[in-house]
Amino acid sequence: MPMPQPKDSTACLETLFRLRRFGIKLGLATIRRMLAGLGHPHQRYKTIHIAGTNGKGSVAASLANVLRCSGYRVGLYTSPHLVRFNERIQINGDPITDSDIVRLYRRVHRALPGGREPTFFEFTTAMAFDEFARRKVDWAVIETGMGGRMDATNVITPELAIITNISLEHREYLGATIPRIAFEKAGIVKRRRPVVTGIRQSSAWDVLRQARTAKIGPRSFG
Repeated sequence: MPMPQPKDSTACLETLFRLRRFGIKLGLATIRRMLAGLGHPHQRYKTIHIAGTNGKGSVAASLANVLRCSGYRVGLYTSPHLVRFNERIQINGDPITDSDIVRLYRRVHRALPGGREPTFFEFTTAMAFDEFARRKVDWAVIETGMGGRMDATNVITPELAIITNISLEHREYLGATIPRIAFEKAGIVKRRRPVVTGIRQSSAWDVLRQARTAKIGPRSFG
């Protein structure tokens, strides 16, 4: 069934939140098609990509503030929000407006590809990437939603990847062991791009080191 065309931000958000009924679907095919329909907005600015179990939001906010104080125009994409959805997408410290939500919802809706319905996180990620391009940010600081390798944000090629820490979480999606979860987080590592990490477990560190030294990032897990 086609998604409706809401007329105000409240209706847009109600429609978006209903997408949560589809649950979590890790994978990049749908978000790539969505971004292609929007003209690949995520390729128009530099990015920093942040994964990890805890502290992602704090690190992202701090880095965005440092970049802004250095004179750059900065986008910030985090989740979840504390009070209002608008907080998830910020430009130079200011959350997007309600009218921005309506405009972005409609743009992404028009760009929806055929196939399965997008998840809530895929839709909002496309909204964020599109707004950062429209607002001509110099840098976008992007926090993963879950894991990293198959997270909807992992379509970017960041200037820097950060993995804050690793602990057991979301085992039904990411795996039941520290090395397996580290493998998923290390999926944000890209070829010839630096990585900063707060990982302490030797088993997780070994996985990240293998990902860092591989030619094109982690492809297999033993």
